[in-house]
Amino acid sequence: MSRFADQSLPRRSFLRGHFLNTLQSDQVKQQGHNAIRPPWADLTQFTEKCTACGKCQEACESRIIVRGAGGFPEIQFSQGECTFCQKCVDVCPEPVFRSTTETPWTHKVEIQQNCLLKQRIECRSCGDSCESRAIRFRPKLGGIVELVLTLESCNGCGACLSVCPTQAIHILKVNEEE
Repeated sequence: MSRFADQSLPRRSFLRGHFLNTLQSDQVKQQGHNAIRPPWADLTQFTEKCTACGKCQEACESRIIVRGAGGFPEIQFSQGECTFCQKCVDVCPEPVFRSTTETPWTHKVEIQQNCLLKQRIECRSCGDSCESRAIRFRPKLGGIVELVLTLESCNGCGACLSVCPTQAIHILKVNEEE
């Protein structure tokens, strides 16, 4: 049964039946209903000033920037991770990006209950792919390792999303005021 009352769906997602978990795409399950824009995107004016020219898609070295709804660029972590190369910012002719000295975005990961470690099955694929060491494993006497998630170290690159065999890692937007 879906948690329909707990969800705040955009109209497009509602009409596509995304209030039912079985009708959600893998991207929606991992990233949520709202599009994740390229790093350093100024979200307050992005859709007004972006011309959807596709130059950022062509420049992306890891090919995670795809054409989303309305032709606007969005991130699809199932393709890989963001390396924060800044090529999307450099190639864009429009003023839709913030300074690259700022934090690229406020996304963090969350580990769900279907994680293999929570089922007492050894898996370290997410930790192996996490360069920022936000996901680590602590040895435990008489059992399997314990997953330690340090959100302060997480840069939201998405490297752990595509390697998780059970899709137990979700990426969430954290409010900047917090």
